[in-house]
Amino acid sequence: MAAGGDSTVIRRSTLRQQIADALRDEVLAGRLPCGHPFTVKEIAEQYGVSATPVREALLDLCAQGLLDVEQHRGFKVHAFTADDFRAMVEARTLVIEGIFRSGAEEALAATPAEVLISIRRRADEAERAARAGDLDVLIGYDLRFWRELGNIVNNAYISDFLDRIRVQTWMYAVPLLRRAPDLTNRLWHGHCALADSLVRRDLSTAQRLIAEYNAHALALVR
Repeated sequence: MAAGGDSTVIRRSTLRQQIADALRDEVLAGRLPCGHPFTVKEIAEQYGVSATPVREALLDLCAQGLLDVEQHRGFKVHAFTADDFRAMVEARTLVIEGIFRSGAEEALAATPAEVLISIRRRADEAERAARAGDLDVLIGYDLRFWRELGNIVNNAYISDFLDRIRVQTWMYAVPLLRRAPDLTNRLWHGHCALADSLVRRDLSTAQRLIAEYNAHALALVR
């Protein structure tokens, strides 16, 4: 009986995460725009599942700052402002600068070669999409690139924080970027150069590239 109960919990937890991931992708793609309202019932019917994992997934996204709860009405996609965006870029800059000041070289030295190879592969995929101006493809690869890069520090709190902020910055930037007629070579595409500098443990170049990335982000949506 206990084993069956545990299995049910695992299946529900997995479904909850799948729904949360799917909805996050919808938001990042702009198919669920800022301010868009919806209910648990609507999402449950859309995915053909019960209300419980949907409600849990939506609350998870609320905790990540992506959705807002509307009292007695449901949920809506959170609307970030330009001030929010600037503050988020500043926050991730400060955290990354702190990483470089405290043990980045040791973390890189302890990173297995296969991890760095994987990061380089993600970098190549992200850069290709960025140069082509393919926003939909870029978002997924860019998030995976920075997520793997963040995991090098071996601190789940820092990795989760940076990943959450990066998702939120994309949420703000995507609607603005979609208004541009052509994004070819306009999106930041220094992923490979950054990955290569880390492989060489050239931290000064890595810091410069990350500073350029943050400045580019601010300029692109200004």
